Amino acid sequence: MAVSMASQYWMVTKPRIVALIVFTAIIGMLLAIQPGEAWPWPRLLAGTLGIWLAAASAAAINHLLDSRIDKLMARTAERPLATGTLRPLQVLVFASVLGAASMAILVLWVNLVCAVLTFAGLIGYAIIYTGFLKRATPQNIVIGGLAGAVPPLLGWATVTGMQRAHDWEYALLLVLIIFVWTPPHFWALAIFRRADYARALVPMLPVTHGVTYTRWQILLYTVLLLVVTVLPWATRMSGMFYLGGALVLGGVFIWYAWKLLDPPDEFFAMRTFKYSIVYLMALFAFLLLDHWLLPLLQPAPVLEFAPQP
Repeated sequence: MAVSMASQYWMVTKPRIVALIVFTAIIGMLLAIQPGEAWPWPRLLAGTLGIWLAAASAAAINHLLDSRIDKLMARTAERPLATGTLRPLQVLVFASVLGAASMAILVLWVNLVCAVLTFAGLIGYAIIYTGFLKRATPQNIVIGGLAGAVPPLLGWATVTGMQRAHDWEYALLLVLIIFVWTPPHFWALAIFRRADYARALVPMLPVTHGVTYTRWQILLYTVLLLVVTVLPWATRMSGMFYLGGALVLGGVFIWYAWKLLDPPDEFFAMRTFKYSIVYLMALFAFLLLDHWLLPLLQPAPVLEFAPQP
């Protein structure tokens, strides 16, 4: 019974989504460390744990606030609150404990800047997006996507406290990439699940404006995403290796979005959704390789000595 209950609490933390959040935060950490610098391992581990706990807390609050609509949607009907396995008070206490532990870890063992930014992201997703925007406007995922885009900034702040030159510029470029990536990523899923959202009265774009309009929006945002992913190279944050990877990955994403305008079957929206996840992970992998591997492959400078008189 204990294992079963533990699995229910684990489920309300949305482990797959939180894993992607923590992954992008770690990318921010690794890009903030410069080759040749010592790795601040205690701070990295504390930051990873603190960010994970905050994301898990926000996910639990999302479950709590969405429990009514979860009962009406096929993909969420088996969630613990929807089935009654967990009670709202239990989830509220659980989310509060996770959030408090997160803030304590980040304040005590990381830095105040990271703690404040993490708390703002938690409130943005759990309260502003889930509690208000999700039900208020079909642009919910665009506006609320900012909260889901901040993890690389949190990771960067873990390492530097945002005290160095170019910290904000480079970290916010990573945030911008995820911010622009979120609409085509989520709208592809929303197209496939539009009947669920309509039944739950959630004004997702395919429900309010139709599937055709949403498909064109996905294409437009995907083109914009390709442009945005060039910026790390344009600002000299990364080099040609990253640029090549970004252009190839973006080109494939645009192909998916173009094909989605007249898809071969209904499931193609889900294939687009799944590719968008692979795309983001591969894009950040190119950033990491460009940042860490290529400097190691550069030939050592040849030292020239002046002849002795």
